[in-house]
Amino acid sequence: MTSTRATLTEQQRETLEALAGEIRVRRPVVAFTGAGISTESGIPDYRGPNGLWKRVRPTTFREFLNDPEVRAAYWRRRRERYPQMVQVEPNAGHLALVRLQEAGLLSTIITQNIDGLHQRAGADPESVIELHGTVHEIRCLECERRFPAAEFPLPEGDEEPVCPVCGGIVKEATISFGESLVADDLRRALEIARDCELMLVVGSSLQVNPAAKVPLIAAQQGAVLAIINREPTPLDPLADFVVQASAGAALSYVADLLTG
Repeated sequence: MTSTRATLTEQQRETLEALAGEIRVRRPVVAFTGAGISTESGIPDYRGPNGLWKRVRPTTFREFLNDPEVRAAYWRRRRERYPQMVQVEPNAGHLALVRLQEAGLLSTIITQNIDGLHQRAGADPESVIELHGTVHEIRCLECERRFPAAEFPLPEGDEEPVCPVCGGIVKEATISFGESLVADDLRRALEIARDCELMLVVGSSLQVNPAAKVPLIAAQQGAVLAIINREPTPLDPLADFVVQASAGAALSYVADLLTG
């Protein structure tokens, strides 16, 4: 715990110690994670000071559907990016959540992330709700079949891949701007939010809806709300605990307190 202590202030440690006490009482708790938990693995966030969207305008779902040139550029980026994504490793924050889950202190992980690092860290895949989808699958927009990304053949050059079953347009199984979330995933997340006693928000700006409504509903239903994020969020005034610190350091400290 010594190295973790060195990266946290005394006030932050005191807040995390109080949070650990609440987790003991209200177990199992629910985690809600965003891009900030994966930045320590080398994946840039989206809305932070050096966020991806400050450098690259995201492709909207309508643009993807209607413009073959947009799709060609999309797949060029995918060919460059995905091999790097596969090499990314979980960090201390992901591993700390797994420690809490294995100790029976954490049940569900609701995530806005598309990187699959919670599962790679050892989280029970059935317990992870990926509200914004995953880069590790390819989805056909026509027949809705899904294919493992690592096994999906991509043509050379700018030739556009198509569904091997129906010939339809395919894309990453991620949610683009202007695209609806998977209804069952959102419904399940909202049901869990209404029933949980403590929601632990980690690394989310809480500015992207409807996902950001999940912790809001938990707080409105009387759950204890804890937010660990480097930057302020719109829900900080509603939170019982706010720690502006590294996700890895903060979660490791809490996991050390609760699991030894």
